[in-house]
Amino acid sequence: MATIPADAAAPPSRPDDRKRATRSLQALNFFMADMQAGIGPFLGVFLQQRGWQTGPIGTVMTAGGVAGMLMTAPAGALIDHTDKKRWVVVVTGICTVLASFLILWSQSWAVVTVSQVATAIAGAAIGPAVAGMTLGVVRQKGFNAQNGRNQAWNHAGNMVGAGLSGWLGWKFGMPAIFFLAAAFGVLAIISVLSIPERAINHRAARGLEGDGKDGEEEEGGKAEGFRTLLSNKPMLILAAALACFHLGNGAMLPLYGLAVVGAGKGNAAMFTATTVMVAQAVMIVASLIAMKVAAGRGYWLVLLISFAALPLRGALAGSFIEHWGVWPVQALDGIGAGLQSVAVPGLVACLLRGTGRVNVGQGAVMTVQGVGASLSPAIGGWLAQAIGYQAAFYILGSFAVVSLLLWIGFAGTLRPACAGTPEAAA
Repeated sequence: MATIPADAAAPPSRPDDRKRATRSLQALNFFMADMQAGIGPFLGVFLQQRGWQTGPIGTVMTAGGVAGMLMTAPAGALIDHTDKKRWVVVVTGICTVLASFLILWSQSWAVVTVSQVATAIAGAAIGPAVAGMTLGVVRQKGFNAQNGRNQAWNHAGNMVGAGLSGWLGWKFGMPAIFFLAAAFGVLAIISVLSIPERAINHRAARGLEGDGKDGEEEEGGKAEGFRTLLSNKPMLILAAALACFHLGNGAMLPLYGLAVVGAGKGNAAMFTATTVMVAQAVMIVASLIAMKVAAGRGYWLVLLISFAALPLRGALAGSFIEHWGVWPVQALDGIGAGLQSVAVPGLVACLLRGTGRVNVGQGAVMTVQGVGASLSPAIGGWLAQAIGYQAAFYILGSFAVVSLLLWIGFAGTLRPACAGTPEAAA
């Protein structure tokens, strides 16, 4: 991959390039869900139908999560240094689609594990790549608003994809879902290639820019060392709180689907689709609200509400393992994840502005999140198998209490840093 010279000037662009780029970014976010997670929550019920138990299902999901966790920081470093960000998305998209089709070929433990690891590694690069391209197109000043729109389109794509997957799985069987994922992958690749290369300022994409106005000289800033991440106290607290949150949250969606379907209270494909659609519909609204609240009151309140949603979600999931329970349980998922999808990238971009390490920071935070998210399916799966679904949901929900304690306990440090401006972050 080509690297960005330290004195690289902003690429020449026309006024309509940015408008075309932002529209293409929104289309990319709509179609990229399957590139990030393969067939996602449908994997659990697909394997359950083929004789797998909850413990092994959680273990292979964790294997993929660990692989993705280990690759997010290196992927962020790659995005910071390369000027081929669009092609990173293209290559990883192709790899994800091919890896998903491996599971259709064989459901052996080795093949499923390899598929999940490959999908996770490819997906690890997509998040920082899209965040970097967005920052490179709209700069720091426009990032919060554009990221909010990106996330709304991403959640809409998840919702539509889940609905189509559920209908196709019910009508033609679970294998049809894999072909839909491939179609979305192709459309995502077309979307990213429609972003004009000259619209992406690769220095701005890594957090090195002047005031962000086109046509003006960039400041001659240089990337700081990686230790800048470890010396940033708000970043460390954010990462720890997110790790605890995702330790509880990661297993909730697939485990709730397994619990209801296993009790014979729902069709496998349609119920799983409903769990995703409800959450994503709420996430669309939550991401737009987060964009507005963050612009007015900063990120601290947005993240506080997101952390508070999980304990309540765990209590409801454990109390009501019923087909109708999907509505309150997944609505709370939509609130938590929807708020974080806007607040976390925006806060990281703000905290690391001027360091040249924005995408490494995005990857590092994703890595720590991944510690929790990757362990969650295995913990949840084995808990469910050993002591039942109800207790498993209560335990998973309680992990976010630690996130709340961290966020409230360090409020004095976090509130100024979360104000949403580089001056406050400093």
